[in-house]
Amino acid sequence: MKNRELLFALDQISGVGYKTIKHLIACEITLENLPTLSYEQLLEIGVGSKQATSIVNTYSVKWLEEKTEQYRRLNIGYLTPYDAAYPKQLQEIAQPPWVLYYKGNLQLLEKPLLAMVGTRMPTVYGKKVCDDLAFSLASSGFGIVSGLARGIDTTAHRGTLRAEGSTIAVLGSAINVVYPPENASLYKEIEERGLILSEYPIGTKSLPGLFPMRNRIIAGLSVGVVVVEAAERSGSLITADSALESSRDVFAVPGPITSPNSRGCLRLIQQGAKLVISVDDILEDYRDVISLSKQAEQLKHGGEEREVQLTSEEAIVYRIIIEEPRSLDALLQLTSYKFGLLHSVLLSLLMKKKIVLLPGSTYMAL
Repeated sequence: MKNRELLFALDQISGVGYKTIKHLIACEITLENLPTLSYEQLLEIGVGSKQATSIVNTYSVKWLEEKTEQYRRLNIGYLTPYDAAYPKQLQEIAQPPWVLYYKGNLQLLEKPLLAMVGTRMPTVYGKKVCDDLAFSLASSGFGIVSGLARGIDTTAHRGTLRAEGSTIAVLGSAINVVYPPENASLYKEIEERGLILSEYPIGTKSLPGLFPMRNRIIAGLSVGVVVVEAAERSGSLITADSALESSRDVFAVPGPITSPNSRGCLRLIQQGAKLVISVDDILEDYRDVISLSKQAEQLKHGGEEREVQLTSEEAIVYRIIIEEPRSLDALLQLTSYKFGLLHSVLLSLLMKKKIVLLPGSTYMAL
C-alpha cells in the first residue's frame, strides 16, 4: 500500500519522470523517509538537481492528502505495478507506466483486447471498414482499445459501442482532459460504458510528444494491433512498431495503391503484417482466446439485426452495394428495377443510414 502511494506521490511532482522514479525505487526510498531527505542527501544518492529541488519544495504529508482527495472528488482511480489489477501484459513492455490513471470499469482489462488505430483523416472506405471490424470484433468478445483521436480511433470506439461491446480509450493527455474537444460526449460515454486510461496525471500540459508515448500502452494492452488506414509517416505506425517490439500481432487493412492513406498499411503488409480482408482473418488467429461458437452466434445476431430493418427490395439493393460501391447505372442494370422504384429504395437506405452517396452518383454501404 505504501509503495503504491509513493509512486502516486512522485508522479505528481513536476519534473520527476520515469528514470528518477526508477532510481528512487532502486535506492529503496519509502513514503516515510521521502520527506526527511534533504536536497543534499537526494543529490548524494544520484537524483538530479532540478528533480531534488522539486521533491524538497513540493512533497509533504498534507500535500499528498490534498492530492489524493482531488482525485477522489473527480472519481479518478490509479493503478501501479504493486496492484493486482495492474495489467500483466503491460508489464511486458519496455517502459510500463509507473502509474496508470483511470475512469470507468477496470474489469475490462481482464478481457482479451485488440487495438484499432489509423489516420485522423480517413476516407469513407476507411470509416466503413473500421466500423464493421470494430462491431464484429466487439460482438465476438474482444475489447477494443484505441486513442480517442479524430478519425479511425473515434470510429473504432463508436463501432464497439454500437455493438454494445467493451472499449478502452488510452489518452495522450491528462486523464481529465478531453482531446479533441469535439469528442467530449464520446469521452463521457466511454467513461460510463467502458474505460479511460492515461499515464499523465492531472495538470499535465498537452504536448505533441505525449501522443506517440501513449501508443506503446495501446499496443501493450492488446494481443494484436489492427491498422485500418495509415499514411507512410502516420503515428499509427508507431503503435505497430510498439506491438512488434512487445511481440504482439500486427494486422493491416489494404487499400488502393494510389491512396496516400493506404501507403502505411501496404508497407506493413510488405514487411509481414497480416493482410485483413474480413474479420475472420483476425479471429482465426485467436481460436484459443475466443470461443468459435460464441463468435458465430454473436456475429449472426449482429447481421440479423441489420437485415431485419430492410424491406425485400431494400435488402436486394443493399446486398449488391455491400459487395462493392455501385453506380446508379450499375444498380439499374443489376436489379432491373425501374428508375422510380430504385430511387425510392436508395433514398430509404440513405435515410436508414445503410448506405452513403459518393461523388459520381455512386453508393457505398455503411
